[in-house]
Formats: sequence, C-alpha cells, structure tokens
Amino acid sequence: MKKIVFTLLSFFVISTTFAQTLEELKAAKAAKKDSINAIQGRVDALQGQIDAFPGWKIRAFGTIGANISSFNNWYLQGTPNNNSGNIGVTVNAIANLNKEKFFWRNSANVNLQWVKLDDKDDPNDSDSFDGTTDVFNITSLYGYKLSEKFAISALGEYRTSIINNFNNPGYLDFGIGATWTPITDMVVVIHPLNYNFVFAENDAVYESSAGAKIVVDYTRQIGKVNFKTNFSTFQSYKSGDLSNWTWINSFGYTLWKGIGLGFEFGLRGNKQETLANALAQEPALTPTPTFDNIDNETQSYWLLGLNYAF
Repeated sequence: MKKIVFTLLSFFVISTTFAQTLEELKAAKAAKKDSINAIQGRVDALQGQIDAFPGWKIRAFGTIGANISSFNNWYLQGTPNNNSGNIGVTVNAIANLNKEKFFWRNSANVNLQWVKLDDKDDPNDSDSFDGTTDVFNITSLYGYKLSEKFAISALGEYRTSIINNFNNPGYLDFGIGATWTPITDMVVVIHPLNYNFVFAENDAVYESSAGAKIVVDYTRQIGKVNFKTNFSTFQSYKSGDLSNWTWINSFGYTLWKGIGLGFEFGLRGNKQETLANALAQEPALTPTPTFDNIDNETQSYWLLGLNYAF
C-alpha cells in the first residue's frame, strides 16, 4: 500500500512540475514574441523614415511559377501521351527620386507566361512553349511640388505586349495635371489634359483620342512583405468605347534570403481589344461584331509561384 501511495505521489509531483515548466516556457515564448513585434515595429518605422528621405530609392521583386510534366499511356485522360508545361515570370521594379522641390517616380511591370502541350501521338501539333499572358507596362511621373502633398505633374505611360504582338496594339499616354501624395508610399495622379496614342495595324478598331488620365499606385515593403497595387484608367472625351482601365496587384513574402512566395493578379477592361478579338475569330461571327453589339468583357490573369526580392 505504501508503495502505491508513494508512486501516485511521485507521479503527481512530476506532473505538476512538468505543467509548471510548460506554462513557464509558453509565457517566456509569448514575451519574446511581444519583444520581436516591438522590434519589428521600430524597424518598420525607421524604414518609413528612410523611404521618405530625399534621394533615389530603387527596389525590385518578382515571381517565378513553373510546372513541367510528361505522360505515357495514361489512358484516363484525353491525351494519354504528352509533354506539358507552364512557365510564368513577373517583375516589378521602381526607381524613385525625391527632392525638396520635385520628385521623379519610375516603375515597370512585366508578366510573361508560356504554355506547352505536346501530343506525342499527333506529329502535326506544336511541341514548343507558346506565349499566353503577356504584360509590359512602364510609367514615368515627374512632379513639381506646390506643397508636401500636392504637385503639378506630367505623366508618360506605355503599355503593350512583347512576346507575340509587340506594339500591336501599344498604348502611350502623355498628359499633365496634378499629383497628390497623401502618404509616403501612395501616389494619386489626376491629369485632365491627356492624349492616348494607340499604335495598331487594325485602324478600323483602334483609335487615338484625348481624355482624362487617373492613376492610383501604392507600393510598400513591410518587414518580409512586398506589396504593390496599381490602378490606371483612361477616360476618352470622344467616346466611352475608346476608354480603358488596368488594375494589377503584386504580393511577395520573403521566407529565406530574399526567396519566398509570390502572387500576382491583374484585371483589364478595354472594348477596343474585345472588338479586335471578336473580329479575328474563325469562323467569322454573325452578325459582324461592332462596338454596339459586343460586351466589354473583363480580362484577367493570375500567377502563383516562388518570389525573389532584390
């Protein structure tokens, strides 16, 4: 009986001691997390002061997504013998100069993707990687400061594709107006005097016109997170059919030595591109597509993969 009592008592003492030790370790861990959060907060505050300091600020991050596969006699699918793959690359880069009287902000966004589906049983199909997503945007904004948050500005923005249809179409916006910088990393551009030059072989669909340009850009690095969102729209004074908008969002989370996870998605509305695509359909659509009888469908893309911050 004494042995049983002693054993139970020993077990109780050991369990109590272990529980106390576990709780102490959890409390110590929580305290260190609070300390890390406090340190990170101070680091972010210092980074904000660095970003606001006059001079050139250069930053870049990008995402790579890829998968490659090969099937042999996999009869459950429609193409049992094939080689397939998908490769995508995005790059976001900024180079900003901030002075007492003026600023000059430059940015670039490139998103390229290739897809391959090689049917080994079809000698006539393509065995190469074909371009799919194809985005190329560069922007340059100059502003003369009237105050800390407002400036008279001039903007140049060029958008096109580069894999298959370089500059066909291509869009070049140039205009003047005002820029508002409510916080360090946000820029709001409102240019009522803007001209949208459109370069394309199909003159029957694409047309240049004057209008208003609005751009909202927010680029931020918080600890291990890189984030950029850019909304750009042109509103034509001649016709709403000639207006367009693009919204691109990029995220990057660094896990180890600049390498991490990245995600990007983009949306676009452009009725000229929708009409050009409808007219190019084979066989030809009936009735013949026009601005009046087509819907301005929203275009979209997304990419998830490995990310690298420069």
